Amino acid sequence: MQEKYDIIGVNYNTTRKADPYLFEQLISLLQPDIEGTYLDIGCGTGNYTSEFAKKGYRFIGIDPSNEMLEKAKAQNDTIDWKIGKAEKIDLSSESVDGIIASLTLHHWKDLNKGFSELNRVLKPNGKIVIFTATPTQMRGYWLNHYFPKMLADSITQMPAYDLIESNVKENGLLIDNTQKYFIQPDLQDLFLYSGKHNPLLYFEPKVRHGISSFSALANAKEVQQGLETLKKDITSGQIATIIKNYENKDGDYLFMVIKKA
Repeated sequence: MQEKYDIIGVNYNTTRKADPYLFEQLISLLQPDIEGTYLDIGCGTGNYTSEFAKKGYRFIGIDPSNEMLEKAKAQNDTIDWKIGKAEKIDLSSESVDGIIASLTLHHWKDLNKGFSELNRVLKPNGKIVIFTATPTQMRGYWLNHYFPKMLADSITQMPAYDLIESNVKENGLLIDNTQKYFIQPDLQDLFLYSGKHNPLLYFEPKVRHGISSFSALANAKEVQQGLETLKKDITSGQIATIIKNYENKDGDYLFMVIKKA
């Protein structure tokens, strides 16, 4: 079966770029050693993998999409890019010093098997840094007002925090700490809630194409109707009220640092 991101991968890099702030957070939480070997699981087109490589860190990028990896290779052919997925990693046991997994958990078919494999390839005292969103956080997106079915489907496939925690523990790992992330107005990596402060972003077809919720989950009729309503609310100023109604302190996304128990 053709991977979802083989389709989304076309023109992906025009809207999905490594965001400087998110990259600095990944470095800060991972604390990589220049002598170590690291894994980016679900690396996509390798935007963040390549940023680490530019800093001199040795990374391996793994993704199930050929289309994505072709883009990654074109960007940096010195990195070891491999076809694979979290549940089946073609690496030796205890072969990497750390792992990053950015916006990929919801694409794993088997969360338990995924964490089992990450634990297997991770060296003792290694770290896993995950960037994801929880269903609780996603229910706080104002996008729910305009694309309710799409968001409901997105929330359904997103693993809840408790589910992540239980699978982490079951596989000899533990969540060391978490950090909430609130969308910044200058965000350069245009994923699902990137338009939190700039609703006009969602009118760009390329932006929607680079977001799996719009590309793979939404139906054309709901997207069209939602955009029409959003446009009216922007024109009337009602959008400000809608956004304010969805304000919360849960964070928009979440960083998780996981270690071997």
